[in-house]
Amino acid sequence: MSKPLLSVQDLCIDFISEDERVPAVKNISFTVNAGEIVAIVGESGSGKSVTALSLMQLLPKQAIVNGQLLFSVKQQQTIDLKQATEKEINAVRGKDMAMIFQEPMTSLNPVFTCGYQVIEAIQLHQQLSSAAAKEKTIALFEKVKLPDPISIMNRYPHQLSGGQKQRVMIAMAISCNPSMLIADEPTTALDVTVQKTILELIKELQLQSGMGVILITHDLGLVADIADRVLVMYKGEIAEQGSTKAVLQNPQHPYTKALMGCRPAMHQRGERLPVVSDFMAPQPSNEVAESIQSEEIVSPQIDISHNSEQGIRLKRKETHDRDVVLKVENLKVYFPGKKTLFGKTPMPFKAVDDVSFTVSKGETLGLVGESGCGKTTLGRAILHLVPASSGNIILNGVNLAGLSKGAMKPVRKDLQIVFQDPYGSLNPRLTIGAAIQEPMKVHGIFSSNFARKDKVIELLEKVNLKPEHFNRYPHQFSGGQRQRICIARALALNPSFLIFDESVSALDVSVQAQVLNLLNDLKREFHFTAIFISHDLSVVRFISDRIMVMNKGKIIEEGPADEVYFSPQNEYTKKLIAAIPGKKLKVEG
Repeated sequence: MSKPLLSVQDLCIDFISEDERVPAVKNISFTVNAGEIVAIVGESGSGKSVTALSLMQLLPKQAIVNGQLLFSVKQQQTIDLKQATEKEINAVRGKDMAMIFQEPMTSLNPVFTCGYQVIEAIQLHQQLSSAAAKEKTIALFEKVKLPDPISIMNRYPHQLSGGQKQRVMIAMAISCNPSMLIADEPTTALDVTVQKTILELIKELQLQSGMGVILITHDLGLVADIADRVLVMYKGEIAEQGSTKAVLQNPQHPYTKALMGCRPAMHQRGERLPVVSDFMAPQPSNEVAESIQSEEIVSPQIDISHNSEQGIRLKRKETHDRDVVLKVENLKVYFPGKKTLFGKTPMPFKAVDDVSFTVSKGETLGLVGESGCGKTTLGRAILHLVPASSGNIILNGVNLAGLSKGAMKPVRKDLQIVFQDPYGSLNPRLTIGAAIQEPMKVHGIFSSNFARKDKVIELLEKVNLKPEHFNRYPHQFSGGQRQRICIARALALNPSFLIFDESVSALDVSVQAQVLNLLNDLKREFHFTAIFISHDLSVVRFISDRIMVMNKGKIIEEGPADEVYFSPQNEYTKKLIAAIPGKKLKVEG
């Protein structure tokens, strides 16, 4: 039997912080063979990315690493990566062991073209001329299925979509035919169809070259069709490991069951999603059933009954007693096209193309589609954050389309948004207390800062944060906590209408479950109406009463949430649903 490509033995990683030693990885061992994909799964802080960075020797100086990291270079010479000199590591890194990082935009240099950056990586490790390196780069771009490789050679990272940037990173990673590829959350926040394509591409390249792959992710559903083995990490330790089939079909550790059970695709719409603590310290079965039943939300628009053939049968109920809060009529948002030669009039880009719909009081409307379909532009046009080219936006009887910036100020008090990136939405120089108080000051809510502070503390408690968090800064919170802060800020003015723009797309599955549960709780308490924008149909189906599917600026399908999800009519909707990772996984016990 041939020796493993990588053998990690008794790996321990500690960080020194203010004379305190904080353990990040605790005595873990595993192997990766050539031609094998091993998935390391866990939430943020579980130690999975730190483990990968230790293999590449990319940890900061504050890290203390112990254990053996044995890597077989081209199945010949075996070196201990921990003991290797800087020269030896530089020879291995990028050539024999490559890494795809989570965020391609920050991994690529914004001042160099994509082609130049891949050529640079090739020439660093291979004795090739500029012309030969350029030809190889074009061939690599073709291999990773980038459209128009010659054109992309001369484009900068900001000119590509998220999926295209990730393909450039993959091309760079495989440019030197590495024996080992580490993919650290390569599909986080990507559209489900792009996500599926990227994973299929990694699998295809692995089969072609026979390299070993470590796939790092927080979503067990992603690994179902791609990984050979799975390692589940929890608080720096390996909670469970084994073949993908064995782990997914019969998980043994409560944490593994939690990662699978927290996913919205596993639950009926309106159920209270379980979180990790429910599995680590489970309630008696009758209490769990009662708590779920008490939290159940039944759509006022549909009846759900079981059917042996289809699983679910949906019947529309006519409803005429729900007031329309928002009415969008023939909305168009066009952006000027790029200038053409010979003075020809540029064709405009139709981001939103003649869209009409209504949202009723207390309803949550899900808006789903891939990046570039126009869903975020539609949401921002409603908020007057981008100008509409034509059409009407009628909120509570007032047509917003013709309002000036000054006239929009009182409307904004009633119309709020929660953005995708909570860290980018918060001012890093303001405490979260000041950030939540700010909209109240702008709109003259309460007469004193003391009254506003009391309201902020009340809101913090509503979103499951603590009063002592008032004076902390955004960087002192996790991603899920920051999103809760942004939700609290959006609720500070007690708006009747909220827009959630990809507000859970980059969160761990268990944190996502907590935020979705929180939104359902807040909907019942504050009675707001909402548009929930996402690329993930399973999340939209869970949180929404009704779904609209958007493609190329147009609404191509709409209807009750379960009806669209379980009985889609449009081919594009079917494609989105088919791309949902691990949709058919079941949790036993």
